[in-house]
Amino acid sequence: MTRLAANLSMLFTEHDFLDRFAAAADSGFRGVEYLFPYAYSPEELRARLDAHQLSQVLFNLPPGDWEAGERGLTCLPGREEEFRASVAEAIRYAQALDCPRVHAMAGLVPQGADDATRARHTETYLSNLRYAAAELAKVGKTLLIEPINPRDMPNFYLSGQAQAREILAQVGADNLKVQFDLYHCQIVEGDLIRNLEAQFAHMGHVQIAGVPDRHEPDVGEVHYPALFARLESLGYDGWIGCEYRPRGETRAGLGWGQAFGLNDGQSGTA
Repeated sequence: MTRLAANLSMLFTEHDFLDRFAAAADSGFRGVEYLFPYAYSPEELRARLDAHQLSQVLFNLPPGDWEAGERGLTCLPGREEEFRASVAEAIRYAQALDCPRVHAMAGLVPQGADDATRARHTETYLSNLRYAAAELAKVGKTLLIEPINPRDMPNFYLSGQAQAREILAQVGADNLKVQFDLYHCQIVEGDLIRNLEAQFAHMGHVQIAGVPDRHEPDVGEVHYPALFARLESLGYDGWIGCEYRPRGETRAGLGWGQAFGLNDGQSGTA
């Protein structure tokens, strides 16, 4: 069964953040994800999840100074202590929210970086991922990495699916997986079904959005029913995060999800 999770950083933004949990549940979602939980206490978020019988599916480690343009700490030399503190904070929230997986955003490489600079970023990235995976393994959690397209996030360290697999092989941690975002993959590489098949054994989570404008998944160049069918035939039983920007009011654009249980409270099990 397809299990759709609402990304509350992008969906239901017509509501205050804490009210988006109720809006998601009322629209048939049984799981939620979002970028960051840290503006709210774990107890406050736990209460919203429990009140609406929602599962916390995913969130990101602290990304550094988001407002200043930072997009993760994992590959940044000289920020290792801050990264380790971010892992501890993410674990605190993941345990309180019973969230099984967290995403470590890679971070940005300086524009025009030379080979030596890139090598330092790679060394830092691998070392930090080994540390985070080991810490998360102690509490039974999965660490995710995500290739992100350079159009939306220029200079992001990780952009390709094969690159992600190579990182997994170099880190060598059983609880390190790929967050496979079909929107980003289409922009960078296309050939989605073949990429999905190649990545399937390494996937820890899936996300979707329409391409090219990141609106509802029934708008644009990607035929998601075929991708959902292939995921099901491969045996995928995880969540699919709906990480898109609605063209208008969120619920008005959820008609695409009716085939997958939305609007009737049956999109998945909590």
